[in-house]
Amino acid sequence: MKKQNKYFSFAMYSIAFCLLLMISIDVVAQHAVVADSATPAKSAKKNPYVKNTFEGNYIIDNQTVMVPIKGTFEFDIQHRFATWEDGFTNLFGLFGGATMRLGFSYVPINNLQIGFGASNENMLLDLNAKYALLKQTKDGAMPVSVTYFGNVMADPRKKDATTLFVTTSDRFSFFNQIIIARKISDKLSIQVSPSLTHFNNLEGYTDEAGKIQPKMKNDHFAISFSGKYRITEKTTLIANYDQPLTQHPMDNPHPNISFGIEMKTSGHDFQVFAGNYGAILPQNNNMFNQNDFTKNQFLIGFNITRLWNF
Repeated sequence: MKKQNKYFSFAMYSIAFCLLLMISIDVVAQHAVVADSATPAKSAKKNPYVKNTFEGNYIIDNQTVMVPIKGTFEFDIQHRFATWEDGFTNLFGLFGGATMRLGFSYVPINNLQIGFGASNENMLLDLNAKYALLKQTKDGAMPVSVTYFGNVMADPRKKDATTLFVTTSDRFSFFNQIIIARKISDKLSIQVSPSLTHFNNLEGYTDEAGKIQPKMKNDHFAISFSGKYRITEKTTLIANYDQPLTQHPMDNPHPNISFGIEMKTSGHDFQVFAGNYGAILPQNNNMFNQNDFTKNQFLIGFNITRLWNF
């Protein structure tokens, strides 16, 4: 509990820091408007929004504030190896088992993306939606971009002694997130993303009195901090930190810290990174992560995205 309180305090200080940073950034942005004043008014009207806050939909284990343009079809491959603390025994996790997800999404109208996916982790299925609520403008009138991301996960395994299914609703869990981002310069972008995870049914235990007690609460709050820094035209450094906020009776999840590199072409986006989230779907990562980065329980992962425009 003492360690969790330490993490909680860190999260609170981080939130305060980000708010102060965004306020200071807005002051700087007012000076940048002077430089933009040389642009003809007609072209400012035509394209008032800041572009390419992030390179694509993903930043390691999290969604970014970005929603592709209307008519974009996207195919995703997400892969996570085993943790590397065993060293050469399993070639630093590369031969220690892996988790993978295949995802598909489409943008039917402006600012709205819908998708679905399947993971080899218990053959989980998910449906998701992403909607751009606000967009950062070049003139500073809107200093940040805000996007909502929601995910519904279903566990299709057969009902047996190893599952917790009593009714159909027990198979479902939900993830909701508000993503707030700002492009500070052509090289640097940051975002902060509070989230709520809900599981309809979770494992319990029988106490000494013979009563069933919950190990975890059904609802879990968390917050993530992400950023990118462009080092070349097509190469970017990326980093992410995820902090659990809810305190559970047992099995509190550990925070996640991750860092990597992203390489982008016109139709592909490739990220390779190291972090301590072992799952792929956000519900499982936020609620159940037991990999502890203080014990060197990191793993290697990658995301591959392919885009088509119709």
